[in-house]
Amino acid sequence: MSRGSSITHCLLLPFADTRELQLWHFWLFLSISLAALLGNGFIITSTACDQHLHTPMDFFLLNVSLQDLGCISTTVPRSMANSLWDTRAISYTACAAQIFFFFFILTEFSLLTILSHDCYVAICKPLLYGTILGSRACVHKAAAAWGIGFLPALLHTTNVFSLPLCQGNAVEQFFCEIPQILKVSCSHSYLREVGLLVVDTCLACGCSVLVVRSYVQILRAVLRIPSEQGCHKAFSTRFPHRAVLSLFVSTGAFACLKSPSISSPSLDLVLSVLYSVVPPAVNPLIYSLRNQELKDAVRKLVTGCV
Repeated sequence: MSRGSSITHCLLLPFADTRELQLWHFWLFLSISLAALLGNGFIITSTACDQHLHTPMDFFLLNVSLQDLGCISTTVPRSMANSLWDTRAISYTACAAQIFFFFFILTEFSLLTILSHDCYVAICKPLLYGTILGSRACVHKAAAAWGIGFLPALLHTTNVFSLPLCQGNAVEQFFCEIPQILKVSCSHSYLREVGLLVVDTCLACGCSVLVVRSYVQILRAVLRIPSEQGCHKAFSTRFPHRAVLSLFVSTGAFACLKSPSISSPSLDLVLSVLYSVVPPAVNPLIYSLRNQELKDAVRKLVTGCV
C-alpha cells in the first residue's frame, strides 16, 4: 500500500446495501461492542481491585481482557461508522492502525496457551503451582505474550504499507485484513508478506501443539481422580477457555485453509466476525460462568456502583 500511488484511502466491504440493513448492522455491532466493553471492563476492574483475584489465572485473564478490548475497539467502530454514515472509505492511517492492533490477536493465542499450562500445573502439579507460576514468572510470561503480538504486528504493518496497490483499493472485508489487501497488491511484491504469514502460522501451530500436549496430560490426571465430583470440579473450574480457544482456532484455521473454490465475500465476512468480533464479547461470560470468586467480585463492583 505504497503512498507513492494516487490512492489515498481504501474501500471496505459493506455489510448491506439497503439503508434498513445498514442501520440494523450498526445497532447489532453497537450491542456487541457494549457487551465486550462492559464484560471485559468488569473483569479488568474486579481483578485489579479485588485481593481475592490475584492468582496467576486471574492475572492472565486480565491480560486477555485487555487484548480483547483492543481488538474489538480497532475493527468494529469503523464498520459501525461506515454503516451509520453510508460510506466505505477508510484512511491509510486508520487502515494501518487496524492491521497493527489486530495482529495482537497472536497475543491472545499465546495467553490462551499459557492458560492451558496454568491448568496443567494446577491439576497435575498442585504442590509446585506457587513455585512454577510465581509472580515474576507470570510477569515474564505475560510480557513474552505481548512481545509475540507486538513484533509481528510491527513487521506486518510496515511491510504491507510498502506494497503498491495495482488492482484498485477495494478491500473485500469489513476491516483492513492482510489477505484481502494482498489480493489487490502487485503480484510480484507480496512474497515477503507471505513469508511472514508462514512464520505466524508456524508460531500458531507451535502454540496448538503445546495446548494439545497440556490437555492430554490434564486428561490423564483427571481420569485418575477417584471422586466423580472432584473430576467434574477440575474440568468445570479450570477449562472454561476451551470454548474460546476452539472457536478462535477453528474459525481462523478454516478462513485461512479453505479452498478458493468455496471462498466468497459473504463467507469471509461471517468467518471474520466469528474470530474477531464474537470472542471479545463472549469471553467474559465464558470465563465467569464457573468462577464464583470472579462473579462475586463483579457483583460487588456493580452493586457498589449502583
